[in-house]
This record gives sequence, structure tokens and C-alpha cells, in this order.
Amino acid sequence: MAKLLYRIGNWAVHHYKKVIGASIGILAVMVIAALAMGPSFEENMSIPGTESEKALKGVEREFPQPDDAGGEVQIIFKAPKGETLESESVLNKMAEVLDEIKEEDKHVVSTTTPLELGNLSANKMIGYASVVYDIPADEVSDKSKEIVLESIETTRDAGIQTELAGSVAFSEMEIGGITEVIGVIVAFVILAVTFTSFLVAGMPIITAAIGLGIGLMLILIGTNFFEITSFSLTLATMLGLAVGIDYALFIVSRYRQQLAQGYSVKESVAIANGTAGSAVVFAGITVIVALLGLGVADIPFLTAMGISAAVCVLIAILIAVLLVPAILGAMGHKMGPARKNSLIQRVKGASKNTDSSKWGNFVTKRPLLVTILGIGLLITISVPFLHMELGLPDNGTKSEETTERRAYDLLSEAYGPGYHANLVVAVKTDKNTKNPQETLNNVVKELNDLPNVKGVTPPIPNASGDFYIMNVTPETGPNDSETNDLVHSIRDKGKTLAKEDNIEVMVTGATAVNIDISQKLNDALPLFALLIVGFAFILLVLVFRSILVPLKAVLGFLLSLGATLGFIVFVIQDGNLLNVFGVPTASPVLSFLPVIVVGILFGLAMDYEVFLVSRMREVYTHTGEPRKAILVGMKDSGGVVTAAGLIMMAVFAGFMMAPDPIIKQMGLALTFGVLFDAFIVRMAIVPAVMTLMGKAAWYLPKWLDKILPDLDIEGESIMRELEKKDSHVQDEAV
Repeated sequence: MAKLLYRIGNWAVHHYKKVIGASIGILAVMVIAALAMGPSFEENMSIPGTESEKALKGVEREFPQPDDAGGEVQIIFKAPKGETLESESVLNKMAEVLDEIKEEDKHVVSTTTPLELGNLSANKMIGYASVVYDIPADEVSDKSKEIVLESIETTRDAGIQTELAGSVAFSEMEIGGITEVIGVIVAFVILAVTFTSFLVAGMPIITAAIGLGIGLMLILIGTNFFEITSFSLTLATMLGLAVGIDYALFIVSRYRQQLAQGYSVKESVAIANGTAGSAVVFAGITVIVALLGLGVADIPFLTAMGISAAVCVLIAILIAVLLVPAILGAMGHKMGPARKNSLIQRVKGASKNTDSSKWGNFVTKRPLLVTILGIGLLITISVPFLHMELGLPDNGTKSEETTERRAYDLLSEAYGPGYHANLVVAVKTDKNTKNPQETLNNVVKELNDLPNVKGVTPPIPNASGDFYIMNVTPETGPNDSETNDLVHSIRDKGKTLAKEDNIEVMVTGATAVNIDISQKLNDALPLFALLIVGFAFILLVLVFRSILVPLKAVLGFLLSLGATLGFIVFVIQDGNLLNVFGVPTASPVLSFLPVIVVGILFGLAMDYEVFLVSRMREVYTHTGEPRKAILVGMKDSGGVVTAAGLIMMAVFAGFMMAPDPIIKQMGLALTFGVLFDAFIVRMAIVPAVMTLMGKAAWYLPKWLDKILPDLDIEGESIMRELEKKDSHVQDEAV
């Protein structure tokens, strides 16, 4: 691997114009192709095989809807104080709004007032009108939405609170925007301080942007052939941008070190690609494997998210080992050696002993204290994880600045929180069912008698009269534990009725589907985490040729994972520090967040472990002194890992500031996941524990050492050949 990358780096320097031109050309072609085809995201987040999915398919089969069913906007009105929606002035204003929408937009096929729909609240203060289009919801244009937004100003100006809900989204999720730009700006500042050069700082961001652009365009094109959710694009953007910058940082940093040692530009690029590039490829493949491992859960939308993000990471690897060397070759000494006042030099904190750093000395002199404090802190932060509840965000978790959130609150005020948790119960009879009508009446009675049921609608039959549906409205909201219990109670009751009356009772609807998704993901988490941990241990045994070092790395990953999930529960679910992080309201943890955090945090943890500990192994192999190996590793790699961790946090924090609750949770989890893993585990606990273990850290049975392949992540074979070459040249000169 190292020798191959060395040759690739050498080739890229000689053909830098072709490499740079080809990279920009590929990006341009991808952009043109993506724009020509257009995106076609699939937001279906159901899971095949669940009870709710089975019931949903049955309902769709027996009560078919046209494929081109039009989108609907619900306009929720709340009358001013002292009036109702039946007041003449309010009626006139509502009619004026609906008439204007229908006249202005040719795609509107019908408008219906709250009185016509008969949905006024008990006090007649709140109700909703309906605007139906002749095109699907996702095809309703921005112009049509603007017509609605402009029209409802009529009722708002009249003091009638007017909000919007329905299948047409008005505050759509942001994928890219000012929040992400802020993260990139912070990353640029970190790079500028790291390298004390704006030119060098800009290069990793430019290469990462090119790689990310190619990756995102591939995903957009892929949406036309595969079912990919829009969240996949968000996750791919977060990860692709972060690792793209970090991988370039590692190679540029090594390149500058080689220049400082007197190597030529060409040789420095080749060495950097063969050494740091090897670590980049290994780390990147680790991240890709972790992302592809999301498929273990056997959940289609989650698998698509993992594959999409893995594509961006793969492109980031290729850019790092091809485009970065080409640009370094083109820029030459303009990307010169690190100055003495750079961040890397300051983090190293070189003392009189040039093989150590201030932080390295501090940790190795107090290993037991650092270990106890670090582990104790992470375990304490992990405690809330024990009562984690999973769910999917809805309009009730959005900011109050969005009209969907205000509409959600109005509908809850009018009809109760259970309005948003509506359950669809399907009943299937067969020829063995005696007295079907009496049986259905009994089902309705049994459902009404269940705890937490507000009401049950009369059964609606299909065309053949052997399949019925009814709506069950809970007393509680969609993310309340009581609603979850009600779904399971209905299913338990269905099993009893199936035996007694020869009928099949199924429950579905958005709330039931979300509950099943959360349960399936919760069940998949332990298996996925076990596979990831096992894979990490085997991989690190191969890299470090040790038993205890990989064991320590895996346990450290579990600590940072527990702390990350515990912190998310503490903030998102328990409602602490909501204002600090701009979270609108407390809610269950995003159902697929734990699995995503396991996969991504594992990959990033292995990144930092490899870049930090591989240098320690290299020194220990040459000197046999474990403490010196730790000090040199902290000195040579600590600054780079620090900068890389800060860049990751900056990029993820940019997404944390996004308004969408799903993106916000993902950004928050990954930001603090990097904080815990990079700075507490890798930069503190790892060197402290390795100091306590001494030489035992590097123990490997001889029989195992003989059969393990040598991965040469640090590119030692390259350096040995260069040393022999230099020695031969010197001998000839003598």
C-alpha cells in the first residue's frame, strides 16, 4: 500500500496539470448531469416486514388511491378574542383568502372552508380549511406556495391567526446554507492558525469542496435510480466535508515535515503520500466499512444513508491521494515547512527534551490521575443513556418560528394532542367469521375500552366488504410513551380477537410506523455495535501488532459512544441546555441517530487512534522504550489530531445550528462525539493507559506475530529504502 501510494504521489507531481484539470472536469460533468436529471428523493422511511408496514400495504391495496393524488394545504384559522369562526366578519375574510388562492393558481382544484368540512373546535375558535392541488405535494411549485403565503396575510392582518399544515411543506429542510458556511469558515481559521498560512489553509478546503461536489452530484444522480432520502444528502455533506479537510490536513502536514528535513518537493510529496496517505486510505476504508455496516440493520433508508455517505468518503480518499499531491507539486515551496509559531508546534509545546511535549509530559507523569478523571467524566456523562427513548421528529419539534409548528400547536389546542397521533386500525374478515357486523361492533367496543383512547370512528368497508378500517384517536401525542403502549395494547387485543372471532386486527398509520421504526432500530443497535467493536479489534491488532492496544482503543470507543448518547439524551430528551443549543423543545432522540453515531464515531475514532498510536508504535519498534514512544507520538501527532478534531467539530457544529430538528440532532451528536473521543479518549486516556501498561501494551504472542500480515500503515518500508538509497549515495561520494 505505502509503496503504491508513493508511486502515485510521484506520478501526480509529474502530471499535476492533468490531475487538476481532470478533477475540475469531472466535477463540471457531474454538475451538468445532476442538473439535467434533477433530484428525485424518496422520503419513505418505513421498514418492510413490520406489522405497521404489512397493515399499511393492506389498506393501500383495499382502498387504492390514485398515483397522481394531489397535494393538500391545510389552512388553520383561530378567531380573534371575542369572536368565533362563525362570526360574519371572520367568515368573509376566510372566504376571501380561499377565493384568492383559487383564482391566482390554476393548479388548485378545490378549496373547502372549515364550516363545510365540519371541523370547528368545541369553542368554535379554531378550524382548518383545505386547498387541494391537481399535482402531487412534492411538485407544488414555490410560486404556488408564495400565492398561499401572500393570500393568508389578509386574515392575519384582520387579527385571525393563520397557519399552514398538510402535505405541502413551507419551511423545508435546509441542506447547505449559512450554518454550513460558518463551519467551513471556522475550519479555515483553524487551518490558518495551524499552518500560519492562508494559502496552505485554503488548499484542504478547496480540495475537500471538489471531492464533496463530485460525491453529492453522484448522490443526486443516484436518486433517480435508487430510493434515497434527503437526509442521506445531509449526512454525506457533513461527513464528506469533514473527512475531506482532515485527510488533506494529514498529507499537507507530513509534506511540510519532509520539506523541513531537506527533501525536494517531488520527494516530499511522494513520501507524504506513501506515509500519511497510507494512514488516510486505511482510516477512510475504516469509515466506509462502518457506514456500509449500517446495512446490518436491514432498514432500506438507513442502508441508503450509509452508502451515500460512504460514496463521499471514498471520493475524499481519492482526492486526498491524487489531487492533493498534484496541487502540492504545483505549488512547491509556497506550501513550505511549518513555522515555529504554528499551532502544531505550540500544541507540541516542545521543551528542552525535543522528544516530548508539555501535554505529553503532563499525562505520562500523572497517568493514573488522568485515567481516573477521564473515565469517570465519560461514565458520568453516559448515565442518561440508560433511559433513552427513540422517536421521529414531527412538526411539534420544529421551531416556533415555523408556520408548521404554530399550526401543530393550534391543532393540538383544538382537538387535543392525540389528533397528531391518529392510528388506523384495519380489520380483515374471512368466510369463517361469524356475524361480521356483530364482530366489528365488538372490535369498536374493545378499542374504546382500552386506556388512553379518546375516540374510535365507525368502520369503513372496502368494495368487497371483507376489509374494514377505522381511526383510533389517542389522548396523548405521537411521541408519548402512552401512545406507544396503546399501539401494543391494540396488537395484543388483536391476537385475542383473532382466536375468538376469526378476524385479523392490524394497526398502522404514521404514528404506528414510527413506533415500529424506533423499535427495529433499537433492537438492531446492540448487534451493530458488537459487529463494529469486533471489527475494530481485529483491524487494530493487524495495524499495531498488539493485543492490549486494540483492546484499549475499543474500550475507549465505547466510552466516547456512551458519553455521546448520554449527552444527547440529557439535552434533547431531558430538555437541559435547550436554549444553549437552539433546540426548540424536548423530544425523543432521533430513532436512527444511535446507529449512525455508532458507525460514524467508530470511523472517526479509528482515524485518531491510527494517526496517534501508529507513530508511537514506530518509535517503540526502533527504541524499545514505551514512555519515549508515547512522548514522541504525542509530540509529532498530537498537534495534527488536535487540529483535525477541531475541524471536525467546526464542520459538525455548523450543521448543529440548522433549523431542522433532524439535522440539529445529527450535528449535535457528532460535534460532541468528536469532542469526547478526540480530546478526552485519544489525547488523554489513551496515552495515560499506555503509560500504565508500559511494555505490556505492545505484547503479541510470537505465533500470532508470524501469521499476521504487515500492513505498514506508517510507510516504514519507504523510509528504509530512502535511507538505504541515501547511504549508498554517500558511500559512492566518499
